[in-house]
Amino acid sequence: MTTFAVIFLAFLAEARGRGESTAHGRTIPAQAVRVAISVVAMGATFVLIATMALIILTGEELERPLFEAISAFATVGLTSGLSEELPPAGLYVLVGLMFAGRVGIMTFAAALTLRQSRIRYRYPEGRPIIG
Repeated sequence: MTTFAVIFLAFLAEARGRGESTAHGRTIPAQAVRVAISVVAMGATFVLIATMALIILTGEELERPLFEAISAFATVGLTSGLSEELPPAGLYVLVGLMFAGRVGIMTFAAALTLRQSRIRYRYPEGRPIIG
């Protein structure tokens, strides 16, 4: 929830034309916003890849494999009944997704937060057209 709150506050700050995100009288560092976006993007990529793998393995439509993938990634224990019909390769996909959802993303976020190197040079600023 904190990750989504940080992204939402960054969105609000951008919509209001502010350079910094704030919450409860505190400024949220830009590095924390970048880490939050990276974690959400990585999680969404894992779920997308696992969903595609489950679709290929089972031949199902999108709904049930997507539900299983999100449930496995969030480690909530819900199922649409597809997990009992999966071949062993599909179960390995779900197990990998459970591991990535519980340990991998937290570890990734911690590694991004702790890893900070000093840059001794800076590239010129570019202004790409976005949107």
